[in-house]
Order: sequence, then structure tokens, then C-alpha cells
Amino acid sequence: MITIYDIAKKANVSAMTVSKVINQTGRISTATRERVQQVIDELGYIPNSNARSLVLQRTQMLSLLITDITNPFYTTLARGAEDAANARGYRLLFGNSDEDYNKEKNYVETILSTRVDGVLFAPAGDRSLDHLQQLHERNIPFVILDRTVPGITSDVIAGDSRQGALLLIRYLTELGHRRIALVNGSSEVSTARLREEGYAEGLREAGVKVDPKLVLRTGYRDFSDEAGMEQLLTQPDKPTAIFAANNMLAIGVIRLLRKRGLRVPEDISVVCFDDLDLASAFDPFLTVAAQPAYDFGAKGMHMLIDRIEGTAPTDPQMVILPSELRIRASATTLIGQSKPLGS
Repeated sequence: MITIYDIAKKANVSAMTVSKVINQTGRISTATRERVQQVIDELGYIPNSNARSLVLQRTQMLSLLITDITNPFYTTLARGAEDAANARGYRLLFGNSDEDYNKEKNYVETILSTRVDGVLFAPAGDRSLDHLQQLHERNIPFVILDRTVPGITSDVIAGDSRQGALLLIRYLTELGHRRIALVNGSSEVSTARLREEGYAEGLREAGVKVDPKLVLRTGYRDFSDEAGMEQLLTQPDKPTAIFAANNMLAIGVIRLLRKRGLRVPEDISVVCFDDLDLASAFDPFLTVAAQPAYDFGAKGMHMLIDRIEGTAPTDPQMVILPSELRIRASATTLIGQSKPLGS
């Protein structure tokens, strides 16, 4: 079994110097560090993780808690987070709250009882404040992903939900649509509030007032509100287009439209926030405001590790990632309207 003393002897340095190289502590010349690392590689030395944890007071273990593993946005985000963690020498534990506060609470309790160095946290909603405060009280670094939570100050990686929604509504109004329904998530979730703001702004730009009867609020997962869709679609002045506030809602909306015998976009146009990734590559259909999901995870992870390792700025950072309008086949011009320029 190779020990640090074997490495020290071959590299002609002290065992303390080898320890500093392994644990990335202390001041050592670049030449010495490279010489020791070369010997470590040649001998195939594998550091004892428990001993390293005692030296650094870190486990090199992180946690990622997301809200819906079935949503392609979060699966891509998780890939970005894992790749970044591995590149920085950390391992990652996953948790999925299913947008459920009780399940999120259980995961946080597990995190508190496990030696993790930090948490990437996509909160279920505003009531996640209690869970985030528990992490703060235990001095566990965390970065909030995708959504913000009033009452907590921390590093945040978020998307521009308001602007993305505005881009989609502008596109629909340019196609001639004025009766545009919104199928949204819970108002307890910051992204749902921001997307509704963007929806309202887009309508105002087109000289259209928001009609409360065209706004349907539900959860972000497994949309199957047939009664709500019935109310939307049987109004005397029914909508000609629907904006679904995320991709999972869009799937549910289109499923219910087809169940009623309505075709997209021939009978009604549909747009949504977030892309469907692999499905879109093979059969691009939905017009979307796409977010850089991989970057959410990768940038969030680098931000978290910088905070853990003491290299982050003193003040908490907020990074807002832009959305991209991707025009496809799920929305069409109303009869009698000219097609917008650039489409």
C-alpha cells in the first residue's frame, strides 16, 4: 500500500509537503507541487477520503435538491451540476421534492444529519424559507436555483422568467392573437409570478387588458385540470392561443386539447416556457422560451464550491440567465392577419 512517506521519499520532499499538495493547503512552489503530483500519479496513490475530510473539515460531498426529476429542464440542470462537481473533485447526492414541501422538509432533515459541504437548492416555493433558514443556522452553504424565496439572502442562479414570457406573448400578438389564455403554476412560486407579469406586460403592449377568466393557476406538475380547461374553452369569446408557463403544463394542455378533438396549431395555438430537449431535437414542434438548463446547474455548482472554498465574493451573488425564443410549429397566424416579420 502506497503511503505519503513513499511519495515524499521519491519526490525528495517532506511528508508534510506531500500532505499539503494532497489537501491543497499551505504555500508551496508550483515546481514542487507539480513534482509531488507527478509522483502521486506514477505511484497510483489514492488519498484516504476520511483523513482528508478531517484535515479540511470537508467531505467533498454536495447535495442537489430539485423539484421535479421528470421535467427535462431539471434533468439537464442536474447533468450540468454533476459535471461541474466532478470537475472540481466533489461528489453529488441527488434529491427530488416533487414540488412537495413535506418531501422537501424530509430531504433537508437528511442533509442536516449528513456531512455535506453545501447544497444546490431548487425550492418548491415561498414556504421553503423555513428549510433554507435551517441550512443557514447550521452554516451549510447553499445556492438557490431557478426560483427565489422572499426573506432569505443567498447566492442565486435564476432565469429571466418575466422577459421570456414577454417574448412569447409578443410573438402571439404579432400573429394576431388577442384572446390568450395563461395556464400557470402556483402563485407561491416566484417563477409563476414573474411569468404572469411578463404575460400581462405583453398583453398591455398590444393594447389588451388581462381577462381574469383566461388565467388558470395550478401546479407545475402533471397538469390534468379538465374542469379548468373546460371553463377556458367554453367561454363565449374563447381563447385562440394558450401560454403554458412550463413544458410539463404544455404537455398536459395539448393532451387535453386533443382529447376534446382540438388540433394544435390549426384550431388553437400553444406556446410554453422551457424546452423539451431531446424530444425537440427529433420532432421540433413547440414554440418555447428556452432556458440554458445545463448552465443553471454548472454555474450554480461552481458558485457553491467557490463559496465553500472561500474564493467567492463576500456579498451574495445573483446571476440571471436569459431566455431564447425558439419559433416552431405550435403557433400560427390568425386568419386575416399577416405573418410577423422574421417568423
